[in-house]
Amino acid sequence: MSKSAPAPGQSVGLVIFDCDGVLVDSEPIANRVLAGALTDAGYPVTVAECERRFTGRTYRAVVEMVEAERRRLLPPGFSQEVQERTISRFATELRPIAGVAEIIPEVAVPKCVASSSSPRWIRAALETTGLIGLFEPHLFSAAMVAEGKPAPDLFLYAAEEMGVEPLDCLVIEDSVAGIAAARAAGMRVLGFAGGGHAGASDYIARLEREGAEAVFRDAATLGTALGRILK
Repeated sequence: MSKSAPAPGQSVGLVIFDCDGVLVDSEPIANRVLAGALTDAGYPVTVAECERRFTGRTYRAVVEMVEAERRRLLPPGFSQEVQERTISRFATELRPIAGVAEIIPEVAVPKCVASSSSPRWIRAALETTGLIGLFEPHLFSAAMVAEGKPAPDLFLYAAEEMGVEPLDCLVIEDSVAGIAAARAAGMRVLGFAGGGHAGASDYIARLEREGAEAVFRDAATLGTALGRILK
């Protein structure tokens, strides 16, 4: 059952950052690979449709959704193959979200990463972009819990591991599923729409409808907001 969201004025003891689309601009890469793989597997889908439907969800959840719709199984090892193909492209294509490396050190409370991606994916993304040292060893994956976003499991697990009560946590998320998960965990949540996948005209409105306290288009304005909240 969803917990009550904390009041905006409540103190923050932990900032939880999503990875894909918040720290690294990986969603365009991931959605291109996923759309191509699903289409090749007999489930024609566009990159834009992948962004709208699957951003923020685990590959396990994506496979379950697709198989339920088409009423037959995807090829064996589908999700693993898609992840491997995506990670292999990180070395030449992946970039950090512009400005994020400058604002993270200014977060004057404990911080961690909580992502729907696998542990290997998270580490590869942060190492490739030079952000790993800002968070290690506090990296949490949906592979560590029973249910991924939009369930609250991952955020609750991260808070427990970091020794902070959920009501004292602030989440930074770029996806509808992630914002729903943070709200279900009883945490404050700010939306971020600065990734390459967030260009749709209704993107900010979708995050606001799901319950984001505010939504930011770039790291600089997010950093300013974090500074006010954490002061």
